[in-house]
Amino acid sequence: MSDLVLYTYWRSSSAYRVRLALGAKGLAYRSVFVNLLQGAQKAGDHVARSPMGAVPCLEVAGKTFAESVAIIELLEELHPTPALLPRDPFARARVRALVEVVNSGTQPLQNLHTLEHLSPDPEVRKPWIQHFITRGLTAFEAMMATNDRESGLGRSKFAYGDTLTMADCFLLPQVYNARRYHVDLAPFPRVAAACDTIAATEAARAAAPEAQPDAVADAR
Repeated sequence: MSDLVLYTYWRSSSAYRVRLALGAKGLAYRSVFVNLLQGAQKAGDHVARSPMGAVPCLEVAGKTFAESVAIIELLEELHPTPALLPRDPFARARVRALVEVVNSGTQPLQNLHTLEHLSPDPEVRKPWIQHFITRGLTAFEAMMATNDRESGLGRSKFAYGDTLTMADCFLLPQVYNARRYHVDLAPFPRVAAACDTIAATEAARAAAPEAQPDAVADAR
């Protein structure tokens, strides 16, 4: 049995990131499903693992780690190949910047806790979500263009360069949410093309929300 245990929920974009990173590194893990709509993340045993009451959490050899950025960087340190961060420090900083556009600048403004605080009305929530996703993807697209230009290597196949990086683990779940909330992707051709490339990988197919065992009972 694998010593990696992932506490996850099929539609959590943060858990989706970690599933994609685990798949990209070829790491086997066991899933424990935490139903966010039923409030399982608020239970005492889960809050003990994740004080913010969120997923994902990753248990490694009996020790539990929270927050997707920290988890993926831990995986990078424990299993450095295939690498999800470039070796060059400047390239590494650019990948991390793309990660943070999603991690701190976009996703927190559309997560379940934020939406519950905003309004119980889906008609109030939807334009809020669309606004912040559009804002985040606008920045991501511009940063991709800058990175392509300054690298001198031409247009990237992935979010940064021609191999899957940590930035892709954050971009694909965010675009999944963009499509879910009917955000127009036409203004973001680099983002859309990168997502097509990411989605075609075996790791992304396995990590997709609809491929998760808990999606069936909770599908809506």
